[in-house]
Amino acid sequence: MFTVILTGVRRSRTEWKDPTTVSLGKMSRNFSIGTAGAMPVFSYNCGLQFPLRHNRMFSRRDFLTNMSATALVASAVNPLLSWATDAQIAIPGKEDLIVRSYRFYDLETPVEYFRTWLTPAEHFFVRNHMHEPSTIDPAQWKLSIGGEVEKPYTLTLAELSRLETHAVVNTLECAGNGRAFQDPKVPGVQWGKGAVGSGRFSGPRLRDVLERSGVKSTGKHVMFRGLDEVPGKVPPFIRSIPIEKAMDSDTLVATHLNGAPLPKHNGFPARALTPGWIGAASCKWLTEIKVLEKEFEGNFMNPGYRMPNQPVKPGEAVKPEDTHPVTALNVKSLISSPQDGSSSRSPNVHIQGVAWAGESDVTRVEVSTDGGNTWHAAELGKERAHYAWRLFSYPWKAPKSGDYTIVSRATDSQGRTQPATPVWNPSGYLNNAVDQVKIHVQT
Repeated sequence: MFTVILTGVRRSRTEWKDPTTVSLGKMSRNFSIGTAGAMPVFSYNCGLQFPLRHNRMFSRRDFLTNMSATALVASAVNPLLSWATDAQIAIPGKEDLIVRSYRFYDLETPVEYFRTWLTPAEHFFVRNHMHEPSTIDPAQWKLSIGGEVEKPYTLTLAELSRLETHAVVNTLECAGNGRAFQDPKVPGVQWGKGAVGSGRFSGPRLRDVLERSGVKSTGKHVMFRGLDEVPGKVPPFIRSIPIEKAMDSDTLVATHLNGAPLPKHNGFPARALTPGWIGAASCKWLTEIKVLEKEFEGNFMNPGYRMPNQPVKPGEAVKPEDTHPVTALNVKSLISSPQDGSSSRSPNVHIQGVAWAGESDVTRVEVSTDGGNTWHAAELGKERAHYAWRLFSYPWKAPKSGDYTIVSRATDSQGRTQPATPVWNPSGYLNNAVDQVKIHVQT
């Protein structure tokens, strides 16, 4: 059992910059993690204690009930927790994921689950910029198509489901995956390695949906708006993609993941699927598609989700006019086994992982067992698709007992190879440095 000790108050920002923050209504309080005797505790500015059980769902009602002894806390409404510790708060349907933020549900997949070509829905990561829709009635849901079109129209879910279905196996990754490894640190959800997953998405082609409306020659970008519940004066999460990508035969209005309806956390009843691009280009809970004359002008297009036009020194500020939108993913690999910090009682170690490259194909994965001094070709899995990761494996026998650093690096069809260290940028986007794990072998 854990104890939470409430201790101080400070104002919250619109989007949390610290994954160990708790928000109560308009206020937030910081957690610090320590011990009380032999018991781990969370310290949280105001002196109140209550138990937090390991690996159980901790609801908003639970939080309010436990804090009702204090007038200050009793007056707080809609408390929302956010942290990433060993005391995880289980989210129904995503119980095994790491909670990076409880405020808007940012949930990371533990790397040990990356051993299959398709990520099961219950293990698929979740990235939200706003609150999820509180209720969604499939019978009442509608998708409007408008803007620079000849015939604006609206689709019900039943009508959408009658359109021809297309399936795409796609590796979906948050642009900020790996942000926690940036030095110096940058704002945003401090994702480790697991804000990524690979799934078979299916639904009508976006092109078919748009062509029914008659896209005008003036249409240059396609905007997506979802049913995210926007708190206060926060800008809505709206994104757009170029018309060329929207009309690609693999860009979808996806309704299914791995053959089943999308989970709510992953966009039910329909989401955009922009394959090979960052996850932010695949907006969830779609309710509006609008053809525009130019790129959408909004917070999540500019200044959000942009990269410097030129490399910058770590910690250096970048002007918005010196940036461009983040689009396709980089070449990247992750080691799923063995686990970082693990020990092996056998010299025989089976190294496994996944590698992907956005719109390109993975052509080679190499593994080093001596920290990057020498490299060996790994075997790539037989399952493959244009936008999907490849499984890789390498059998290795440690020559003697000791500590080892295992490193993986991938190369793609464009000739790109993962860099040895993260390429720093002010938002921590597209970190694709070589992956490494440290293990101890005792033979």
